[in-house]
Amino acid sequence: MPDAGRREMPEKGFLHHMADKEQPPLPGRSSHGGKPSQPEKKLQEAVCVLLVELCERFTFFGIVCNMILFCTAKLGYRSHQAAMVNMCFVGTSTLTPVLVGWLAECLVGRSKLVCICMFLHFLGTALLPVVSFPFEDVYIDRRHVLHALTKREQKFVFYFALLTASLGIGGIRAIVCPLSAYSLEDCGAKELLSFFNWFHWLVNLNSAVVFVSISYIQQSVARNLGFLIPFVSGLMALITIHMLRGEMIYKPKTDSSLLTTFGVIGSALRACCVRYRYFGGSMATWLDHAKENHGGQYSETQVESTKSLARLFPLFTFQILYRTCVMQIPSGYYLQTMNSNLHFSGFVLPVAAMNVISIVPLLILVPILECFNSWLFSSKDTGYSPTIYIVVGQFCAALSVMAAGFSEIHRKHFPQVQQTLSEEVLLVSSMPCFHLAPQYILLGVAEALVTPSCSLLSFWLVPERMRGISMHFLALFNGAGCFMGAFFVQTAHAGTQGNWFPHLLHEGKLERFFFFLASLMMVNTLGFWTIAHRYNNLHQDCTNEFRGSLPGENLLKHGKAIKQYNTILESSPILSPMEKT
Repeated sequence: MPDAGRREMPEKGFLHHMADKEQPPLPGRSSHGGKPSQPEKKLQEAVCVLLVELCERFTFFGIVCNMILFCTAKLGYRSHQAAMVNMCFVGTSTLTPVLVGWLAECLVGRSKLVCICMFLHFLGTALLPVVSFPFEDVYIDRRHVLHALTKREQKFVFYFALLTASLGIGGIRAIVCPLSAYSLEDCGAKELLSFFNWFHWLVNLNSAVVFVSISYIQQSVARNLGFLIPFVSGLMALITIHMLRGEMIYKPKTDSSLLTTFGVIGSALRACCVRYRYFGGSMATWLDHAKENHGGQYSETQVESTKSLARLFPLFTFQILYRTCVMQIPSGYYLQTMNSNLHFSGFVLPVAAMNVISIVPLLILVPILECFNSWLFSSKDTGYSPTIYIVVGQFCAALSVMAAGFSEIHRKHFPQVQQTLSEEVLLVSSMPCFHLAPQYILLGVAEALVTPSCSLLSFWLVPERMRGISMHFLALFNGAGCFMGAFFVQTAHAGTQGNWFPHLLHEGKLERFFFFLASLMMVNTLGFWTIAHRYNNLHQDCTNEFRGSLPGENLLKHGKAIKQYNTILESSPILSPMEKT
């Protein structure tokens, strides 16, 4: 029974730190007023958070899946401009959770900010049908037509809708559905990797449904009503949040801050410059300059937490170019598919439906990897690290982009035919679109290997108080990869006068852009392989160093050292009684 009492103490401490959480009732009983018991409440919260997560992803993928076709056919954009808009929207939606998380932490209350983000999400998803709706096709009667928006007005409403929708998406991801809402604090490395594997499996299963259903509705049956589906999905998510707002809005601990982390880094950089210029000298690490005992303004605990996060910066940096390669699916690969033969047995396939080919390997590999990981973690080898997954995944991404270059050369050898997409007649290659399957499959394998493993390292290799900050930094670098992809497209188009990223693919050399990106990705893979050993057993070193550097731990060490020294003095036969005193 004493062991049972000791096990209950951490659980009570954890519940005490959960902000605005009710005290758990006794097991097997319900609280007064007919409220559900604590296990039922946790299950209800988990189901609601997962439902909102899936609804938000459904909305996001519904907007992204056919944006290039909409921009080129409806708004008259060039191919490279449409690809840049798509990548910038994905990048903005990746970065906005970090911004909204900072606003909720420093400026605006979480409840108030959730209401604002819900309104922005509702406004953005409601404005998208306004842009896509064919006003010229809706008649008041047989003679009169409703007023149509001009191209300039359509573009303004379109960009405003994308901005407000991305801000709403950021609020839902940061406040309603953060990773901390899934109670991962007490999970080990094996449980965390399993969680990230199945979490991404569910997200990709949801995206597969979107790419098949919404893309077909947008492109074929009722293409102009396609954006109403993201609107309905977003509305369903908002209703779910409104119904269970008190239980779903998670309030994390406030013992760490993104601003504090940036402050430690900025203070250390300023101190490094001053000391290097005027005083010289060196310390263990450059971040030590921010400590109070070295003239800085931050405590040792804050600096040591930032040091553990700084060890992950090389890992985050090598994810930028990888994310750029992944962004070729909704940009370069989409354009290749759009310019290929989509007819299959008398049926015109949706362009975005080809994305399902990249999702199928992930859906198949996750259960296999789960069994393999269970065997690895159960073995006696404690040096296992998922860095090998990241190396192999990045290599698959490089092969995928290289295969896209060869597929582009192969596609041009087929004669051209006419194909109607979104009521636009395009001159495309007669090559079946399924010839592009290898590049999609390779990138799907890369996502199955890289994304869960990188999430695990980012979450596991830092102290518990820094895990949310670490995931924010991972999102920052992933967003940077999206914007770098847009920068590469603009640079390739402008630098080669449209030859490397042409509007009409048969008139340019898109394969050169793919080969250039594949060579960069291969160098990126080799670079990460050279530093991958740093993260093999980093969780042990990081925990020990972090604990050992705290003031309380140092005092305990000094006390033990004094006791050991006194014991040696008392037991030493060499020292005289006078020397012992």
